[in-house]
Amino acid sequence: MNRHDSIEERTFAALPPAHGRGFAQTWWGRAWLAALEDGALDGEQVRTGRRLARAGAVGAVSVRPGRITAVVQDRDRTPRRADVLLDRLSDAQWDRFLDLAVERVGHVAALLDREMPPHLVEDAETAGIDLLPGLGDLEAECDCGAWDHCGHTAAVCYQVARLLDQDPFVLLLLRGRAEQTLLDDLQARGTVARTDAEPLRAEGVDAAEAYAAGSILPALPAAPELPEEPGVPPSLDTEAPAPPGVESAALEILAARTAATAHLMLAQALRDGSGRSAPTVELAVGQDAARLAAGVLESAQAADPPATAVVGRLAAGSGRSREQLASAAQAWCHGGAAALSVLEEEWTVEGEALARARAALDAAWEEDERPVLRARGNRWTVVGAACQLRLGRDGRWWPYRKEGGRWMPAGDAAHDPATALTVARPDSEEALS
Repeated sequence: MNRHDSIEERTFAALPPAHGRGFAQTWWGRAWLAALEDGALDGEQVRTGRRLARAGAVGAVSVRPGRITAVVQDRDRTPRRADVLLDRLSDAQWDRFLDLAVERVGHVAALLDREMPPHLVEDAETAGIDLLPGLGDLEAECDCGAWDHCGHTAAVCYQVARLLDQDPFVLLLLRGRAEQTLLDDLQARGTVARTDAEPLRAEGVDAAEAYAAGSILPALPAAPELPEEPGVPPSLDTEAPAPPGVESAALEILAARTAATAHLMLAQALRDGSGRSAPTVELAVGQDAARLAAGVLESAQAADPPATAVVGRLAAGSGRSREQLASAAQAWCHGGAAALSVLEEEWTVEGEALARARAALDAAWEEDERPVLRARGNRWTVVGAACQLRLGRDGRWWPYRKEGGRWMPAGDAAHDPATALTVARPDSEEALS
């Protein structure tokens, strides 16, 4: 029997109630919850599950390849066995994943530090390996008889998000491999040299041959492999003066951002297999300035005088101050055009949207833990604290924190107001107790 066929299982003791805080602090924990919240057909059942998990109604959680099991106590103390299922990766997918993991030393080091490196997840997705669940991937089974996610299975998912925050190997076990098995395989791949690599050779046909062949050319060769990193544009720092109207520093930054975007588009095309990408939406001037500024400010050269000059031009061209552009760039990093709209547009919440917002706020906390909120438009400010929730037009909540007298984006959006507010609080980086 292959050692990967043996059943591996971990059981986690029941966690204490999660009063007054969100369930996911890490980006991969929030991605797990997004798969639940976006894929469930009944939002009320999801909210019920959140309340049950927050009250400590989820017992010990058992995790094994493809399945999570726990007993959840209803409000009337009736125990319910709830299972959440997720497809296991195939042996071929695990082989590709392990090869990707050992390509960069930092990937293994991050996993050992109980971190899920985002580049590893992105590289795996490009190779057709989905580590994190997507829409509809979390299947539910419960002895209450529900055919979709009920409050019991949703409660288990919220509890698992806390476990994932502490240890991403829980996700890898659920996908089919235990921690020690993975570490053994990673060590073997890291110490054994590859001997089966073939030398690169030029592909294609002679030009004269191609011309003579006319319309009977053979099929195009297979698509090339995705480069590990985007290309580096040539330096324009030369002794020759730039042509009139051309700013070399701005051109270098624009070329670098274009290369990064092209790399991402190629990765998506190779993954889809069709070579086609979704149609792009043309950005307004203010949106494009925020996008470009985000790329400049996150680079290692953001403090250089040329980059500073480019940021100044972007601010002036979009009608913003430097401080306003920095806020816009930070919002763009958290959620693109949707996050930028939440930063710069205040709108009146009315009718059905207001009813849904109030219901979400009422369900997010227990009565004795609900913060005092002062509402204005789509913004709910915590009385006595430098924290704020902003409601997007899509119904998601965005965390904001006051810094230096200005409201600044504090994180990604969440469907649960309590989760978003936890990110906005100054102590949101504290580890789970």
